[in-house]
Amino acid sequence: MVNLLAAYADRPEPRSVAVVGNQPLPEDPQRAKAVDACDLVIRVNGFVLDEPGGPEVVGSRVHVVVFNRAVRATPYVFRDYRKRLYLMVEPGRLHWEPEAIPAWWPEDLGFVPVSNREVTLPLSDALGLASREQSKWSTTGTMAAWIARTSFPTANLLLTGFSFIDDPDQTSWEHAAGDSCIVGPEHQIAAEGRLLDSWTKTGDTDLLR
Repeated sequence: MVNLLAAYADRPEPRSVAVVGNQPLPEDPQRAKAVDACDLVIRVNGFVLDEPGGPEVVGSRVHVVVFNRAVRATPYVFRDYRKRLYLMVEPGRLHWEPEAIPAWWPEDLGFVPVSNREVTLPLSDALGLASREQSKWSTTGTMAAWIARTSFPTANLLLTGFSFIDDPDQTSWEHAAGDSCIVGPEHQIAAEGRLLDSWTKTGDTDLLR
């Protein structure tokens, strides 16, 4: 997967990688510029992008989309899709999730399934989740961050849009696209928040709120 990710980055060995979660964020031109300045920008599920001439919030560039089958597509998800890499995480396949993609998925758009053995289970181990025996696994956002961190361990990692780092006890969350939902019972977001926050203490991961 590393070579595939690198093929979509601005340079073969990315020096900076941004992972943008879907927390609603206030306008911040510096944050938007920092995201867009990264060699590789990864966004998650039903993400939003800054429009030309509009508020500068999370930037407008995207190289990789990490999504799951329940994605709520925004108008930005398929914009310029031929220029992006789409990675589908499917931890539910460990237990009950069927092998199906949304009926509205573009016929000419392929995607790469993310290996549960190589990504989901090692991340679950790091979070203390028994994903092999229980229907517990990471959010798609944390999976995207894990993919970035483990694929490019020497790159500077920029994280933004992860509400559970500051609010690990929330039971529902708002999305930047304007919708909301409960925090799924399969997720242990307090553990995810601790993991991502621990990365910010290493000197090579920046969290922009």
